[in-house]
Amino acid sequence: MPDLLYLANSRLPTEKANGLQIAQMCEAFAGAGYAVTLVTARRANTPQMRAAGDLWTYYGIDRTFALRRLPCLDLFRLIPAERIPHVAFLIQTLTYLLVLAVWLVPRRADVFYTRDLFIGLLIALTRPRATLAYEVHQLHRSGLGRRVQGFVLRRSVAIPITGHLAEQVRALGARRVRVEHDGIRRARFADLPARADAKRALNIAPEAFVVGYAGRLHTMAMSKGLDTLVDAIARAAETGADIHLLLVGGPEAGVQLLREQWAALGLPPDRLHTVGQIPPDDVPRHLAAMDVGAMPLPWTEHFAYYASAIKLFEYMAAGCAVLASNLPSTAEVVRDGESALLPPPGDVAAFAAALLRLWGDRDLCARLGAQAQRDAEHYTWGARAARIRAFIEGGG
Repeated sequence: MPDLLYLANSRLPTEKANGLQIAQMCEAFAGAGYAVTLVTARRANTPQMRAAGDLWTYYGIDRTFALRRLPCLDLFRLIPAERIPHVAFLIQTLTYLLVLAVWLVPRRADVFYTRDLFIGLLIALTRPRATLAYEVHQLHRSGLGRRVQGFVLRRSVAIPITGHLAEQVRALGARRVRVEHDGIRRARFADLPARADAKRALNIAPEAFVVGYAGRLHTMAMSKGLDTLVDAIARAAETGADIHLLLVGGPEAGVQLLREQWAALGLPPDRLHTVGQIPPDDVPRHLAAMDVGAMPLPWTEHFAYYASAIKLFEYMAAGCAVLASNLPSTAEVVRDGESALLPPPGDVAAFAAALLRLWGDRDLCARLGAQAQRDAEHYTWGARAARIRAFIEGGG
């Protein structure tokens, strides 16, 4: 059985989506026939995550891979991150890379897999003949960052998560490129309750029309567009549409701002349902209560070209009708009028019109959700891992 080392300088478990992706892909690579070891950093974690249980319990995955945590100098244990974020990050990263380099000296692997540029650089420099798979989630902006990224890409199998990224990594010199979007763990969606039952479990009337959002309300300090969604619900309510909003995620400060916006618009408080941050394995039963899964992202370069949001694939797997901003990265996965409605980003009137269309035509809502659910079968982590292995070993 070939060995795969998944190298990740990550705080695990984490409330962020990258941790879910890493953990589930390690499980999927094991299912694809690799002997997998996840090598991560021994980093300070939040009190909430320390109480969440171990990696496998928190993410609801099987113990099919090994976990190794390497020490590093983590100043976030001692000093609030907002005081010295860049210095603390640099010191933590450099010390992890140093320890990782030493740890790797006596070890061999058939595949070194990472989504971290600096780890990729370490492997490219110290193991030039090794098979390095670099999963690309963004392009570095600085000239030096681009040169380093090009160096790593020319020496690796590149796995960009969007088509636009694929074009850009080829321009940087990548020779072996395969686009693989993010996905879902099929088993998490195997026995979902009926939508009416899922609503009852959350104390929502089974006949209520529920628009939902799952995940963090900001990414890298960028808004996810929830204010646009709330404004659109208010505009739809002016015509008599009684739309409920279910928020699954946080942080609480962001949720509170949306509560205040909801109240200021005069929307009924009993139509806003918030459950805060919950363990990832509990998310699917909440998605099952949603008639519509919303992703109202604003237009930014990151969201338009580099984002492959796990929530999109999980909405699809849960059979939600997808309501998302019409961004290139989203349109690679869902199709307007077939598996989703895709109004322009930030356009409150267009989002309101789409909401009214779904609210007034439940058959359309069901058709979109059913097509999205069928399409989700292509986006399982297991299928993704099998395709990546075949690409690595096939020499394509």
